[in-house]
Amino acid sequence: MLRKFKADLHIHTCLSPCGDMEMTPKTIVEKARSKGLDVIGICDHNSSENVIAVKKAGEKSNLKVLGGMEVTSKEEVHILALFDEDKKLSELQKIVYENLEGVNNEEHFGYQLVVDEQDEIIDLNKKLLIGAADLTVDRIVELIHSLNGLAIASHVDRERFSLIGQLGFVPEGLELDGLELSPRYMSEKKKLEFPMASGFPLVTFSDAHYSDDIGKTSTTFLLDDITVSELKKALKNKDGRSILAYS
Repeated sequence: MLRKFKADLHIHTCLSPCGDMEMTPKTIVEKARSKGLDVIGICDHNSSENVIAVKKAGEKSNLKVLGGMEVTSKEEVHILALFDEDKKLSELQKIVYENLEGVNNEEHFGYQLVVDEQDEIIDLNKKLLIGAADLTVDRIVELIHSLNGLAIASHVDRERFSLIGQLGFVPEGLELDGLELSPRYMSEKKKLEFPMASGFPLVTFSDAHYSDDIGKTSTTFLLDDITVSELKKALKNKDGRSILAYS
């Protein structure tokens, strides 16, 4: 039976150097539930080390959590990668880490906290997560799909770190599953339109780095269940699955 699911699939934790240190699993889950979200996606910069903790916190509050990453390409384009299987996500993280150079400067970029489901700090990630992996946009999308993941270009309306902002267009043949518009665009335009979408399905998520931003914008899907395969069908408007609304 198809049902409505309100989703914010682009949320950062305290692992992202630009994320607030209060973006811990319990805080994220509590805020998401208060905003009426049915599912969230955890997509830290170039890492997935806090995904399991947020999933465990979500289970206690009946909140579905999809694991993911926001990978930065060598062109400095951000791509959201979302997965059903933690093993597949770990495989992508391994490849990204192998192609990510540099050490984080905590004074300049901020701390990168790895935490457990009780919000306890268990490690500090020392990699330069704010940096760019030595992987092209095409290669990243190819890798995500080879691991059965969902690939969405992040905040394409922004000038920095977006596919259109960095390249000026959506490359022909790039097999993205969708394009994300930012809360700022949604606020200014009041409706979901984007002339440079090139026929790609559009979604909007919060890109939250602070707890108050969680659910700032969201997309409601009509699905049989909350899975990557179901989301792919909705983005293709296939088998009755669809995008129902934006908020």
